[in-house]
Amino acid sequence: MRVIIKKDFDAMSETAKDILLGTMSQDKRVNLSITAGRTPVKVYEKLIPYVKDSDDFNNVHYYNFDEIPVENQAEGITISEIRKLYLTPANVSEKNIHKLTVENYEQQDERLALDGGLDAMLIGLGGDGHFCGNMPTTTEFEYATYKIKVTGDEPWFEPSMMHKGLEFVTMGPKSVFKVKHLVLIVNGESKAEMVKKVLQGPVDLAYPASILQLHPNFTVILDEDAAKYLN
Repeated sequence: MRVIIKKDFDAMSETAKDILLGTMSQDKRVNLSITAGRTPVKVYEKLIPYVKDSDDFNNVHYYNFDEIPVENQAEGITISEIRKLYLTPANVSEKNIHKLTVENYEQQDERLALDGGLDAMLIGLGGDGHFCGNMPTTTEFEYATYKIKVTGDEPWFEPSMMHKGLEFVTMGPKSVFKVKHLVLIVNGESKAEMVKKVLQGPVDLAYPASILQLHPNFTVILDEDAAKYLN
């Protein structure tokens, strides 16, 4: 595990951009899985000018690592957000976008293997210690890509964001460990205690991201606020 600590959100994002750009610049097909949410916003802002309308990155193929479907909406929350933040402004060709859905999740791991595996994955860290869709109480470390049905009793259940019976899918720890380079970005003091737990505490299902300590090629990029409790 390599931990990189940068002064602030902008510097952290610049470092993440450089790492992704290095991977994307290889002279071969590159398979990249990227995250939605607030944390990667500046990473994408910095990456888009390099990628937009450039033939240099036609080799890069994109995969979402989890998905939450929305009733009466053609695409789920994750891919819709990734499109808004990066894929659409970067003018990424549709043929280079490979969607994980509730309908095709059982084929995800085989599809990735046939495509050559994921060269890199950019993820964030949940305040409760989740990563991707691997949530406390519904994750087992041996899971590959799997489906979760929300009961409403989960500690992370939020009625304003989901409903009982909702089914969503995610690449599990077993699938994520096949990624050649895993990159975690975290900013802000609000997640500093969880950063300490998942990076320097014991591997514990209560904090699913703690398993990532064991990934063979794991880079963590933090701003100073998120890193404040690390030894």
